[in-house]
Amino acid sequence: MTASSSDREGGDLRRAKRRPLLLLGGAALVFIVTALWPPGIVIDGIKAMSEAAMVGALADWFAVTALFRRVPVPFFARHSDVIARNKDRIGDQLAAFVRDKFLDVDSLVELLRRHDSIGRFATWMGAPDNAQRLGDYAVRLMSGLLGLTDDARIQGFIHDGLRAALEKVDLSKSAGALLDTLTRDDRHQELLDQLLDQIGLWLREEGARTFVAARIVDGLKSEYPKAGKILPSAWIGEKGASVLESAVEQLLRQISEDREHQLRKKLDAVVQQLITHLKSDPAFLRKSEELKASLLHEGSAFNDYTRGLWDGLRTWLRDDLERPDSALRAKASALGCWLGQALAADAGLRAAVNDFLEELVRASGPDLALALTEHISKTVRNWDARQTTQLIELKIGKDLQWIRINGTLIGSLIGGLLYLLSLLLPYLKPWLQVHFGV
Repeated sequence: MTASSSDREGGDLRRAKRRPLLLLGGAALVFIVTALWPPGIVIDGIKAMSEAAMVGALADWFAVTALFRRVPVPFFARHSDVIARNKDRIGDQLAAFVRDKFLDVDSLVELLRRHDSIGRFATWMGAPDNAQRLGDYAVRLMSGLLGLTDDARIQGFIHDGLRAALEKVDLSKSAGALLDTLTRDDRHQELLDQLLDQIGLWLREEGARTFVAARIVDGLKSEYPKAGKILPSAWIGEKGASVLESAVEQLLRQISEDREHQLRKKLDAVVQQLITHLKSDPAFLRKSEELKASLLHEGSAFNDYTRGLWDGLRTWLRDDLERPDSALRAKASALGCWLGQALAADAGLRAAVNDFLEELVRASGPDLALALTEHISKTVRNWDARQTTQLIELKIGKDLQWIRINGTLIGSLIGGLLYLLSLLLPYLKPWLQVHFGV
């Protein structure tokens, strides 16, 4: 809260306090005047109303004042300064109220269902302007992260973190485990199939046949220079390339169609042998440690290369982010727009994401509620009791003055009614005795 707003609220509170005080003063003045005036039915009635008004005003003054400060009245003093004395307990109860009424799992899940957060997100994200806004946010975030990397301390932190991570890695065993994962379920055979397809496509290209024919002619002339002058080397090259192409295509077809082909079995054996060596062969393990030591060496060429690579990447990123037609901004915007449209068009996808969010809330909601509850409780405990009381009084004290005003007015009305009742009792007494035996 700024100083100007605090001063303004303080002024409003002081003006609000004057109103009930003036009413109390008016009631006291009326009481004094009527006490000095010759008695009469009207004068006594006004006097009774002023007495009750003063009682109501003083009682409510104590009730309101006791919330915020100590009232030095014997016996009652210990029941005053309520907020300051009970600040910690109020903070705990406030935290518990927020936890039980706003952060319980069922309330959070119901909130997700009622507002269809994924549907709203899809509608919002599908709008081009909002997708563009997302791209702008991504650019600003990336710019901020790049700015952090310019700090020498951040660079040192990243460098030390990478070194510590690399020191704990067994390169040979990690490579073996990675290769084992990549080749599981015959994934390497799928890779071999794709490689065979690419070789077949290359062989069928006219340029490939010409290249092979030229290499055959060159080999013929270099190995048999005299025969190369007599024989039709160009024809031999073309026919040789054609025969080689047919033979290779037939071999590739056999390998592709036969899942038990000898070449496939040989590939399996080589891969498994390599995995075994990487995981357990002392020579491989020793070489991997030597490689890691070279990578960790401060003056190694690898460090210089990676540093230069990162510097170049960072420069490119910064230049791209500063351009109005930033490629990263365009990609982020396109991604956001595509995501919004995909969610909007697929009700099943929205339902799946909503189910995932609900499960996430059910799993993490209690921990989140506990963390926020502890945060609220500890925050209130760390507040200064006197400053907290003053702040609360500035916020609600103006409205509480109406309690004092109402107490004065209602007290005067009750006093007047009691006075009238006292006047009527002598006339009502015979009727009461007849009907009720009073």
